[in-house]
Amino acid sequence: MSEKKLNGTVIVTYRCNARCTMCNRYKCPSKPEEELTLETIKKLPKMYFTNITGGEPFIREDLPDIVRELYKKSDRIVISTNGYFQDRIIKLCEEFPKVGIRISIEGLEETNNKIRGLDDGFNKGYSTLKKLVEMKHPDVGFGMTVQDTNAKDLVALYKLSEELNMEFATASLHNSFYFVEAKNIIHDRMMVGKEFEKLINELLNSNSPKKWFRAYFNHGLINYIFGQKRLLPCDMAFDTFFIDPYGDVMPCNGTKEKEVMGNLNEQSWDELWNSEQADKVRQKVRHCTRNCWMIGSASPAMHKYIWTPTLWVLKHKFLRFFKKQKYSMFENQIVKDFKEGKVSKEELDKCSTCDMNCKINDGLSEKSKEALKNKTGEEIVDEDIRNQMEK
Repeated sequence: MSEKKLNGTVIVTYRCNARCTMCNRYKCPSKPEEELTLETIKKLPKMYFTNITGGEPFIREDLPDIVRELYKKSDRIVISTNGYFQDRIIKLCEEFPKVGIRISIEGLEETNNKIRGLDDGFNKGYSTLKKLVEMKHPDVGFGMTVQDTNAKDLVALYKLSEELNMEFATASLHNSFYFVEAKNIIHDRMMVGKEFEKLINELLNSNSPKKWFRAYFNHGLINYIFGQKRLLPCDMAFDTFFIDPYGDVMPCNGTKEKEVMGNLNEQSWDELWNSEQADKVRQKVRHCTRNCWMIGSASPAMHKYIWTPTLWVLKHKFLRFFKKQKYSMFENQIVKDFKEGKVSKEELDKCSTCDMNCKINDGLSEKSKEALKNKTGEEIVDEDIRNQMEK
């Protein structure tokens, strides 16, 4: 096996107990018996970084076994979760004190609960974060998908993360088979961009070099919501991969259709990664026009093309040393053009991944689709969780 290390995302399940307004994955769960086994996980390559995600990964009762196997091949692991299964999260972190936990919180209490559709979701997530902080867990944080309905909470949530001394990650709306959604779009780009601008200045005014580079990432999110080309090349499927619950290895989770490089249940890693099919997918990546700016593709690119974000940071942090507002979104020509009416909202909408007429490919197996003929995805997952809790 090649000694080259990769960055990987392991989607352990498509089952989810949240009801997020920007993601319909909860309507399309995977069947537990079809989900990734430990034998398949053992076939994964060496990795610098592994993100474990879902669905909701803590729905899987064997998640500690999965983490145990991934720690044998990955330098760092972060789990993305909605924070609902507090006891399971705490127990796992007691066993694995170095695993990172990122809890999705979409705004202050009222906003979060409305977007995520979980009763008392904010308090559940926030109390889980506080317990982890009290445990002195070293790698804790929360993430927010910024949109029209929660942008005004962006800086407030960042300041909350500061009070708790934890990480704060951001994203913006996207459409793909993974989210089972094609209609997500930012309506008021100027307002959302302005809130990102405030966050960027907070980050640049901090004393943390890590936050200065996060400022660059958020600058990229403004660029993204205004429909512009990525700030850095996308090397998904070259340095980075995703694997779904069925063992299908993909370049990323941002494609319109599910792009499969091979299946790890049926192939060895070397066979899959060096296959003709994998090369075909890489060619599609090289010609992709979706211009995604999600952390899974942007972070590896920022490390690989480090001088671009470094020069941006030097310019904004040090050349503007005495300016409180070190960054303006109007540095982006497209923002100026939009404000001056040189570009219309309709033109920018066409640059987004939103497609009101798209037929969604949910990426499910035939057996998972068959299960949805008699019950909704919500009913299937709710019953699944009830059965788990009754054990």
